[in-house]
Amino acid sequence: MDGSIARSSEDRLIARYFAPLAGPAGLALKDDAALITPPLGCDLVVTVDTVVASVHFFADDPADAVAEKALGVNLSDIAAKGAKPLGFVMALSLPDDWREEWLAKFAEGLGKAAEKGACPLLGGDTTRSAGPLSISITVFGSVPSGTMVRRTTAKPGDLIAVSGTIGDAALGLKIRSAPEREWAGGLSETDYAHLLGRYLRPQPRLILADVLRKHASAAMDVSDGLIGDCAKLLHASNVTGRLQIENVPLSPAAHVAIGFNPGLLADAVTGGDDYEILLTLPPERLDDIVKDARAAGCAITVIGEVMAGDQPLTVTLRGERFLTRAGSFSHF
Repeated sequence: MDGSIARSSEDRLIARYFAPLAGPAGLALKDDAALITPPLGCDLVVTVDTVVASVHFFADDPADAVAEKALGVNLSDIAAKGAKPLGFVMALSLPDDWREEWLAKFAEGLGKAAEKGACPLLGGDTTRSAGPLSISITVFGSVPSGTMVRRTTAKPGDLIAVSGTIGDAALGLKIRSAPEREWAGGLSETDYAHLLGRYLRPQPRLILADVLRKHASAAMDVSDGLIGDCAKLLHASNVTGRLQIENVPLSPAAHVAIGFNPGLLADAVTGGDDYEILLTLPPERLDDIVKDARAAGCAITVIGEVMAGDQPLTVTLRGERFLTRAGSFSHF
């Protein structure tokens, strides 16, 4: 614990805001560690992500939305591995100007996201930061032994597919950063709220965990942009492939926005923050995965194919090479 937050103050904050979110493995947040017993016959799956103010979200974003994003981006990684959450630990570094009202709203959003994801708080650390607000979350999940869906196992001949819709969050970020954009003014209130909401509050596809383990040959979540993340998956699997942008699923709101400004299509497929699942699968599995995903409550759409070779990913739009400014978001 950082000495800049008094022990009594830290204990009070934890007891008031975070202990109510703890699951049994968290031991009421009264010990120095959690105690996790994996389900019998299961492997542990662990992922960690950090979100930082002014890098991953706006410093004045709603506190509950910041909490939902911080946990949601990790749950998205767990979902892409075909895993079920067991719980999470959090390191929260508060800036000098933090206010308890903000922390109360943050804890409220964190609790809602944890309940929805069936992922209780197990422990962590709260300290003061000399820099911006920073939230680092580690999520623990489980899969039946030997069944985790990797990103290194795509095979030539596999189809490339994606869950849900792509680009909503990237367009929502544009709205959040400059609400006066001309094309944004042409959106209905419903479409505007949809795009902004997809940016502020990720919806990890935990409902697809069982479906992925059953059908997918490889998978990862789409966090840094569809094209760039697809290239990463194929490279990790030592293969290449082709994406057909006209097949990428777009929401009605994104269709409207791109209708006003066709250049937004490139932003939609490179902008990131989708937190959908990118997967590969054998062609003979297509009908079954579409049916099972639909039954789970989420669409799966084929957008390309995996091919042998080590050349760069080919991206086309109605048969023509589709050029983008960048394939994905990069921190550096």
